[in-house]
Amino acid sequence: MPTIQKITPCLWFDDQAEEAAEFYTGIFKNSRITNISRYGEAGQEIHGRPPGTVMVAAFELEGQAFTALNGGPVFQFNEAISLQIDCESQQEVDHFWEKLSEGGDPNAQQCGWLKDKYGLSWQVIPRVLIEMLGDPDHEKSQRVFQAMLGMKKIDIAELERAYAG
Repeated sequence: MPTIQKITPCLWFDDQAEEAAEFYTGIFKNSRITNISRYGEAGQEIHGRPPGTVMVAAFELEGQAFTALNGGPVFQFNEAISLQIDCESQQEVDHFWEKLSEGGDPNAQQCGWLKDKYGLSWQVIPRVLIEMLGDPDHEKSQRVFQAMLGMKKIDIAELERAYAG
């Protein structure tokens, strides 16, 4: 029997849960769809979905379990919650930025944040940014912060120049 994660984020979609799960698992290397469950006759007066349509797509991204629910248009994603990706290199930043922002909102990109085509917000953050911002040398960390404010996708080389002064 598979191990069940104690806390699993549930992402609410109108009717794109399976499509979104396929999109996300196609971007992250160690990822997979683990289960698809479908609406049946029971509760149709409440959910209004035709029997056989996808209700939930369960998937994993880099070992993190997620549930994608087709719950209807009642709720939409907003920036109050985002998923943060810890990147080790500029190549990794570029990969996730390119793939996740495809079809997304280009006006919702700032300081490493982007909004994907489903409206879900992501933070594509190189680990070195967190380290530089946490530097006890206030002048260095503030230069990095100021440089970051002018970026959409994070540019590690530019952050390093700002850090060096």
